[in-house]
Amino acid sequence: MDDSPSTSLLFGILFLLLLLSAFFSSSETALMSLNRYRLRHKARAGHRGAKIADQLLRRPDKLIGLILLGNNLVNILAASLTTIISMRIAGDSGIAAGALILTVVLLIFAEVTPKTIAALHPESIAFPSSYVYYPLLKILGPVVWLLNSVTHMLLYMLGLSARSSSSDALSREELRTVVAEAGSLIPRKHQRMLLSILDLENITVDDVMVPRSDIQGIDLNDEWDEVLRQIQTSQHTRLPLYRDSLDNILGIIHLRKVISDLAHQRLTPEALENAARDPYFVPEGTPLNTQLLNFQRQSRRFGVVVDEYGDIQGLVTLADILEEIVGEFTSAPGAINPDVHAEPDGSFVVAGSANLRDLNRSMSWDLPTDGPKTLNGLVVEALGDIPEPGIQLGIREFDLTVLQTAENAVKTVRIQLRKAS
Repeated sequence: MDDSPSTSLLFGILFLLLLLSAFFSSSETALMSLNRYRLRHKARAGHRGAKIADQLLRRPDKLIGLILLGNNLVNILAASLTTIISMRIAGDSGIAAGALILTVVLLIFAEVTPKTIAALHPESIAFPSSYVYYPLLKILGPVVWLLNSVTHMLLYMLGLSARSSSSDALSREELRTVVAEAGSLIPRKHQRMLLSILDLENITVDDVMVPRSDIQGIDLNDEWDEVLRQIQTSQHTRLPLYRDSLDNILGIIHLRKVISDLAHQRLTPEALENAARDPYFVPEGTPLNTQLLNFQRQSRRFGVVVDEYGDIQGLVTLADILEEIVGEFTSAPGAINPDVHAEPDGSFVVAGSANLRDLNRSMSWDLPTDGPKTLNGLVVEALGDIPEPGIQLGIREFDLTVLQTAENAVKTVRIQLRKAS
């Protein structure tokens, strides 16, 4: 009596082995294709499958060792069964044909197809698979540990380390790419804000400050009527208070503190000086992200930018930094930029004191910002001298014509966007 299993039973076992091989192949691809940040988000949100998958992926060497152990075991068993079945059907001559058929079947049904599905829908396969691998890893832990120990020893002999894997942490440029490619998941305006926050470290207070020549302040040595008129008509809520020169700054006055005395006509120079707060000095070159934190720690909104010699270079405010993140604050939505005046011929007349970063942001231009901060500085640097009116020059895709110069500076420039040839 023949006690060997029937051929149909062997085919059934072979079919089950092929299903197991497909499971191991698809689950490996799915687990390794998971978005680690989405996985951690789901795990923190309480998704049980995500929690287990996250735990498994914390030691990928153990997980891969377990998957390869199972996959190779079932593939070897499948090959052995195929050999037996082939010999029963066609004798020794059928072994080669059986091996070829098994190779094609494994590639199509146990490798390519399941791995493709897993790559397209990793979470649908990875999370259920993690319920199988977690207890399986506990059971076969010693075997997996032995295999990994031998592997680590071989890698050590080759001068390699199995633990020198790259960190999952994103660099600033990688994070920029993630934000930029978020598409409809993040509104475009919010994308710009996030990218601007990432850029704060590369921008200094020098890039956004009001230059010394444009500072509006109160000189206590002026006629008192002129001081009162300046307070009444000022467009700013905070002004520097000084005597004779900004180099002799006394403090920063918040006009709200003196508005009551002004309304009751009892404001005096002494009361004005007493209401001023000590100036807060900011070293030039301070990155905006650092200065933003400094404003928060010091409970300040207004800083005086000084160079290494203590000379005043300009003023920087909290609003200047926030504008770098959220865009320009303006009470006139239709205004493009107060320093820019559009001409009928399509050109723009721009003040020489205009900040290049502001121009690029408001006009969507691409003027160089790695050198001078103002349009005047850009023109003077390009020509190497204070130009005469009428001088023309080209910078990138812009044609610039100097219209007016005064007091050793370029006052107005006509900018024409060069037409593409």
